[in-house]
Amino acid sequence: MSVARSVALFLAAAFLEIGGAWLVWQGLREHRGLLWVGGGVVALGLYGVVATFQSDANFGRILAAYGGVFVAGSLAWGVIADGYRPDRYDIAGALICLAGMAVIMYAPRGH
Repeated sequence: MSVARSVALFLAAAFLEIGGAWLVWQGLREHRGLLWVGGGVVALGLYGVVATFQSDANFGRILAAYGGVFVAGSLAWGVIADGYRPDRYDIAGALICLAGMAVIMYAPRGH
């Protein structure tokens, strides 16, 4: 699998997981209703499906690497959806997480 396809799958998974959690949050905390919660539950389920399309067969590696995408994606979602303004430590932390993700997922391994 190409790195580009793998990154695209990570981004799709992040969109579904973060978006699903945001929908549940909106439905419950912002009192938008059960339809929002239901949409969030569906999106969260689809996140689990998308993650299975990564070519690496190691569940732990995929989820560990995805964690870096989740951290950066969560901050980006907050900027876009809620007007959140990350500070330099948020950005530095997200970049560290993405670097860790790249090492975990794409380091050359002698298989």
